[in-house]
Amino acid sequence: MRRSSRTASVESSSPRLDFSDVPADGVQMSETRFDLTAGLGVAGAAAGLLAAATNRRHLSVAASLAAGACALLAQKGRAEIDALERRTTSMNEQVRQLESAVATQVQGRMAAEEAVRSLTEQLSAAEKRTGDASPSLIIRESSLGGEGGLTDPVTGLFSHDYFLVSLDSRIAAARRHLRPVAVALIEVVDGRDGSDRPPADAVDVADALRSTLRESDTATRLADGRFGVVLEDTPENGAIWTMERVRRCLTQSDPDITMWAGVACYPAHAFDVGGLIDRADAALDAAKDWHQDRIEVATAE
Repeated sequence: MRRSSRTASVESSSPRLDFSDVPADGVQMSETRFDLTAGLGVAGAAAGLLAAATNRRHLSVAASLAAGACALLAQKGRAEIDALERRTTSMNEQVRQLESAVATQVQGRMAAEEAVRSLTEQLSAAEKRTGDASPSLIIRESSLGGEGGLTDPVTGLFSHDYFLVSLDSRIAAARRHLRPVAVALIEVVDGRDGSDRPPADAVDVADALRSTLRESDTATRLADGRFGVVLEDTPENGAIWTMERVRRCLTQSDPDITMWAGVACYPAHAFDVGGLIDRADAALDAAKDWHQDRIEVATAE
């Protein structure tokens, strides 16, 4: 019922073709010429009959002139009728095109409403799942936090617990305003070669994050020594470029370090905190398969 009323309102608001621009005097002139042609025809026929009965030559000439004028007026009337028919055909074509455009507009609006409705249902379902879908990764890493403070004592960055809370609040805000959020997990090691490389200096990594990220972004040090970054209002390409700037900042201060990063984005890869961290963690594992610097983006299931 709602779509029918919306369709009716669109159709009722569409412009209507006005046939008032057809000149009335042209139609009246055509009718006058038609009456004149008929009169001349009758007069010519009467003059011809009278000329035949009385054998008068001048009546024959008059009859011929009347017949010629009748033929000329008939030809002009036919031309005017043809022009009016062409104009009517053109107007009918305009009406058909207008009706087609209105139908296309109505279908487009209905498709847009359906897309918005589908997206709203998906976001609502994801919001309902957020409370009960706590993946093992969050529980496992939270159990390693120990002290549970808001800041990391070594680097001064926010702690693992703050990372989880911040990511949850950013996703909730992004869901309300239909905006993207990106999360990145970073691991930095000392050295360019070898499979057993020690972690890089955490303070140096923290300084690089502070000098690169925006004030609206959140940089944290996780319980297992890795780094977590929450990028507000940032799509996938923006997150990749941010990680590349972090990598360049690190290599400028120490060219011998290696940085791996896994990036996941809401809502492209997951709809909740646990799913987003799982995707970023899988992307980080894929990046670590390379011996050199690598920024890997998650894939949606």
